[in-house]
Amino acid sequence: MTRPPKSKALDRLKSARDEIPKLQSFPRFSSEFKKWRRNTEVAIENTFGEAGRHVEDFTNISYTLPIYHSNTPEYRFQQRYVEGLESAGSVLESMIEEIEEYWEDEDEMKVSASPLRDEHIDTKKVFVVHGRDDGTKHTVARFLERKDLIPVILNEQPDEGLTIIEKFEKHAQNVGFAVILLTPDDVGALQGDEENLRPRARQNVILELAYFIHSLGRDRVCALVKGDVERPSDYHGVIYIPLDEHEGWQKQLVKNLEAAGLGVDANRAV
Repeated sequence: MTRPPKSKALDRLKSARDEIPKLQSFPRFSSEFKKWRRNTEVAIENTFGEAGRHVEDFTNISYTLPIYHSNTPEYRFQQRYVEGLESAGSVLESMIEEIEEYWEDEDEMKVSASPLRDEHIDTKKVFVVHGRDDGTKHTVARFLERKDLIPVILNEQPDEGLTIIEKFEKHAQNVGFAVILLTPDDVGALQGDEENLRPRARQNVILELAYFIHSLGRDRVCALVKGDVERPSDYHGVIYIPLDEHEGWQKQLVKNLEAAGLGVDANRAV
């Protein structure tokens, strides 16, 4: 499972812990207690995983007397219930301390999970991801060449007996920037809403967009959007530039290339 952010994990468990004092005043096995126990077990599963000692430590807590008889006073049952809640509080507190001590903060996670940029990237190379619109592909490639950059276009590279994914991985390495061409090559809609088809980029384009966001980082990925093409909803922070007829996209692209350290001067005329 994917580990949740540290702050979210702490919020889950602290919220469960903070409910315990209120539950201690309720009758044993009240509906509020049953709901809390189930919600807390789910929170632990979604924090540490379904299988493991954390879930087991919580589910093994007993809230009733191990041995009792018909004359056992009611207060002893309630006392044991309260003691069980105290044990649950101790277990949750231990989990909270574990997260605080051993889990990385969000900022550290971003660094450790940040794009694995090769130290030997070639800042002259710009990978151009494209669909079926060859005209737009060549226009952008030739523009990059005029800026003394090297456009890397996959179908212009030798196959060398490689599969498509192997060829992509080979030539996607060590580039300094990626330009993604979101051109209206396909159409799509939600299932059941086929009457409202919208222009979309090809699936390989979206796949390669995600690849470069991870491998290079969002600051080195720029998407050029042609027409009313649908944009991926999950990639917030990615730069989207309209491919306008007046070629304003060129100035915006140059600014982003310069900011990424590709040696392009945005103050020079396009």
